[in-house]
Amino acid sequence: MSAGTPLMYANYPGSGAGQEPLPSQKSPGSGRAARATRWSGEDGGARAGALGRVQATARSSGRTGRFGGRWAGARAACRPPDGTWCRGERAAGKAATRGPGAGPVGSEDGPGEQGVLDLTRMIHILDTEHPWDVHSINSEHSEAITCLEWDQSGSRLLSADADGQIKCWSMADHLANSWESHVGSLVEGDPIVALSWLHNGVKLALHVEKSGASSFGEKFSRVKFSPSLTLFGGKPMEGWIAVTVSGLVTVSLLKPSGQVLTSTESLCRLRGRAALADIAFTGGGNIVVATADGSSASPVQFYKVCVSVVSEKCRIDTEILPSLFMRCTTDLNRRDRLPAITHLKFLARDMSEQVLLCASSQTSSVVECWSLRKEGLPVNNIFQQLSPAVGDKQPMILKWRILSATNDLDRVSAVALPKLPISLTNTDLKVASDTQFYPGLGLALAFHDGSVHIVHRLSLQTMAVFYSSAAPRSVDEPAIKRPRTTGPAIHFKAMQLSWTSLALVGIDSHGRLSMLRISPSMGHSLDVGLALRHLLFLLEYCMVTGYDWWDILLHVQPGMVQSLVEKLHEEYTRQKAELQQVLSTRILAMKASLCKLSPCTVTRVCDYHAKLFLIAISSTLKSLLRPHVLNTPDKSPGDRLTEICAKITDVDIDKVMINLKTEEFVLDMNTLQALQQLLQWVGDFVLYLLASLPNQGSSLRPGHSFLRDGTSLGMLRELMVVIRIWGLLKPSCLPVYTATSDTQDSMSLLFRLLTKLWICCRDEGPTSEPDEALVDECCLLPSQLLIPTLDWLPVSDGLVSRLQPKQPLRLHFGKTPALPGSATTLQLDGLIRAPGHPKMDHLRRLHLGAHPTEECKACTRCGCVTMLKSPNKTTAVKQWEQRWIKNCLCGGLWRRVPLSCP
Repeated sequence: MSAGTPLMYANYPGSGAGQEPLPSQKSPGSGRAARATRWSGEDGGARAGALGRVQATARSSGRTGRFGGRWAGARAACRPPDGTWCRGERAAGKAATRGPGAGPVGSEDGPGEQGVLDLTRMIHILDTEHPWDVHSINSEHSEAITCLEWDQSGSRLLSADADGQIKCWSMADHLANSWESHVGSLVEGDPIVALSWLHNGVKLALHVEKSGASSFGEKFSRVKFSPSLTLFGGKPMEGWIAVTVSGLVTVSLLKPSGQVLTSTESLCRLRGRAALADIAFTGGGNIVVATADGSSASPVQFYKVCVSVVSEKCRIDTEILPSLFMRCTTDLNRRDRLPAITHLKFLARDMSEQVLLCASSQTSSVVECWSLRKEGLPVNNIFQQLSPAVGDKQPMILKWRILSATNDLDRVSAVALPKLPISLTNTDLKVASDTQFYPGLGLALAFHDGSVHIVHRLSLQTMAVFYSSAAPRSVDEPAIKRPRTTGPAIHFKAMQLSWTSLALVGIDSHGRLSMLRISPSMGHSLDVGLALRHLLFLLEYCMVTGYDWWDILLHVQPGMVQSLVEKLHEEYTRQKAELQQVLSTRILAMKASLCKLSPCTVTRVCDYHAKLFLIAISSTLKSLLRPHVLNTPDKSPGDRLTEICAKITDVDIDKVMINLKTEEFVLDMNTLQALQQLLQWVGDFVLYLLASLPNQGSSLRPGHSFLRDGTSLGMLRELMVVIRIWGLLKPSCLPVYTATSDTQDSMSLLFRLLTKLWICCRDEGPTSEPDEALVDECCLLPSQLLIPTLDWLPVSDGLVSRLQPKQPLRLHFGKTPALPGSATTLQLDGLIRAPGHPKMDHLRRLHLGAHPTEECKACTRCGCVTMLKSPNKTTAVKQWEQRWIKNCLCGGLWRRVPLSCP
């Protein structure tokens, strides 16, 4: 969810009153507690809570589909997992993230009441940092939506309906709350029961047994995995595959030109009803489809699907794979008691060899886990004598073998599978048991009694239990003694786990979406150091893969922030220089997210964002420099600038300029003038830092970390030289200072002080404390120049940093809540905006006024605000703004904000 994480939900019509979140409950049999945090709605109407950076929901009559995205998503289908109707309509939900012991976080009142027919065709998308701000789309589907599916980036969404229509949605102007559909496909009159994007061939495995290694390459390895289809040169071809209720498979391919190639074939010659279906991918680039007609007396069928492009047309070839009957149906005593297969899911999107099945009656269920294996085929001695070659090499066949099965359980209402690609070798399982690292090992089962069980994905043994029914239960009361209520208990109808399995989202039978916080240790009591190591391992994985880390932040306590930031930086500095350069901005964004969680580190959030902004300005301005002669030497003008500024430690800016080829800095006058606001920020920031040097002992002051950061100070020094040269070409582009003397050369003064400070902490030389003479000169700056008030990013109004450790949160759609803030934060100058204070475009450094008239967009992660449309058309400004078209400085997604409150 890049930055961000979209997710989805589906609401039921006419939902009842809100349910109070329960306190921590004790897992029966294991003695471990599972906590949950829920966002709860208080009024009637559909309710929802949020999970992921962005979430989408669809009102539909449908069965829950499988999760398969990087951000959060939701899906609805023709029938709920248990095959029952809810208030005359079916619904389901799904979450996907850009990319436990459980306990409630919150829920919300659903979007406004509408007619049932309209609601079955609506898709609702949420940003989970601001879940009360819902964006609803009229999908214009002719029938109820049955499936929703996010792509890996979380920027596109597939929707399918009961008439066989599939639509591909994408972000309009790269805004998380603005969507449009231009392409799609149709299998007329045939409801879609399973839908998935084609695999892009990217799979990064996580190795628990190597969590202590220093290199990211040892902890996380690229798994050899072929895309479903490739273009010329090996680039993955984009598209989607769907299965219909009549047993058809349809594939649509998106060509780079925008053309859609679609083909539809039968899964086999004898077509049958596919009430349930799921889709998985093999490492060789093939696709495996599993189908069931809903009856436990019928076999579960498997098919291999191969997709190719022949003569500019999409071609589908299918092959029947071995099928299976559920083990519980072979028992004569249980066959009639479990008549229906209600859940059919592959254990992972890229793990077609393992499948999870659930057979149910009206009151009970049995869950089984099966694995496809190669086995030798026994050959009779007669044939071995006739053909000796047969005896030398035993024939191999594929056969389904049962791995594990549960005893009779309460009726299963929903299943959520983990998406963390943890290796399931015996070594990994042993290491996970020894270190109590369980993310990715457990799957979630929801039951009609209102409970949610986290069970091992292979052994199906219970790891933790959470009870969410309306009737409270004593912590020590055994589950078997709980009296049954007169009416049906509130239970989840659909669930999804976040990418790291540290959060669970579920839609209950009253149409309310709730988020559960799931501990990495599954409720075990852990040493603080071990808990930090678990969280650090997952943060490193998100940093390498680009998945959003919002669900990890749910488990970071304020006291952990400082240690996590230090350990994360330590692990980062151990990596190769090339990898550090790739991850440089991502680790800054991750540190900023962590520092929001503690009042002691909240000012460092401003420093990290300022550092991101400084890096962006430096790379952009250096890219504008052009060599005077085309046949340039090895180094670019920007590289030579860095080398010369690092070598020459003279405090006189003009002497540094003499060593540069000033002809490489010549730019068009209009370009220089268009860059003035960015150059002004550099000048103001240098002045602010030097003026704050006498107060360097105060870590609560924004900018404190820059005073000992030789790399950032060196970068500022280089920019001051560039600005000085450009000022000779066009004086009006220079930063404007308010000085007490008309003859004072402010740029030279600031460069001299900045160089002295840089020499004290540069990487090449020994570090030392600033001498008293430098501190005294900085003390005089306020009497020589007017110190500017910098427009730091305002305190984020996002949700994750405001959640209380054990306090459930109740929210309402359309109503911005008054979330608790940090008392320390409120006292910091520049971090709080007074009513009527002028707003700032944080990327263009333009003042928007107290009541902006231009449409703006804001980052879902850090709260950075900028105008939607550019006021300047020069090439240099376009190059600067092109950096932030898709994502913010921190990597978060953009969302459109109302004019009244940017």
